[in-house]
Amino acid sequence: MKTVMPALALLVAIVLVLSQSLYTVDQKQFAIKFQLGEFIEAKTEAGLYAKIPLVQNIKFYDRRLLTLDAPEPDRITTSEKKPLKVDFIAYWRIIDVRKYYQSVTGDEEAAKRRLAQTIRANLAQEINKRTIHEVISAERDKIMTEARQKADADARNIGVEVVDVRLRRVELPDEVLAQVYQRMESERKRVANELRSMGAAESEKIRADADRQREVILADAYKQAQKTKGEGDAKASAIYAAAYGQNAEFYSFYRSLEAYKATFKSKNDMLVLDPSSDFFQFLKQPGVKGAPRPK
Repeated sequence: MKTVMPALALLVAIVLVLSQSLYTVDQKQFAIKFQLGEFIEAKTEAGLYAKIPLVQNIKFYDRRLLTLDAPEPDRITTSEKKPLKVDFIAYWRIIDVRKYYQSVTGDEEAAKRRLAQTIRANLAQEINKRTIHEVISAERDKIMTEARQKADADARNIGVEVVDVRLRRVELPDEVLAQVYQRMESERKRVANELRSMGAAESEKIRADADRQREVILADAYKQAQKTKGEGDAKASAIYAAAYGQNAEFYSFYRSLEAYKATFKSKNDMLVLDPSSDFFQFLKQPGVKGAPRPK
């Protein structure tokens, strides 16, 4: 029993020493080994490594993409001396952990400040050379590309790589935006009034042309109607003349009957004439020449 306890204690001590002597580097990490606070070596490959307990210590750094998000938009002036509010976001990563530690002592916030300062300066330089239209649309991609390339060239001095720089928002300041909206509103009203005037003029033109066509159509229709009516009257006169030539007495009698029918259509009709008028010749003289005799 006396020999078991010391052996167990020795075994525990060995396990503790071994656990303190080994460390693992993940695929998503870099590792730096220090001895009494001094940099010894950097581990860039994943695996299991050894260290001296109590004398050496390890610090780990993320090798994945990191985000640099501007806390507030920057105010940058274009070539037209117009101010813009520019908000950007950048993506970066550590590529040389030894240089990274030596440059910014492995402080991620210090690295972000350095990168943000460089990116802001490069964006300002690119935007200062361009107009508002070019910044917003025409050369937006070119500005981001050139800013990233220049920022990356500087970032490699601290052991990091700038993967991408994106202009997240580009807009006019609030005090300028109100004036722009007013000018846009005035311009839209001017265009609207111009379009209304053009529409009114075109409407009058169409209406006048329609009235002209209407008069022409009515005139043509009246002309055609008068022509047709004249032709009908001529045919009717010819028919009447032919009928009269065949039997003049019967024709006179028939026309008189038609006249009586048209005159005495209603019981309330009243006609004041001289009884000796020719209008009543077939009523008062049924036996005269020209009147049909009853059978």
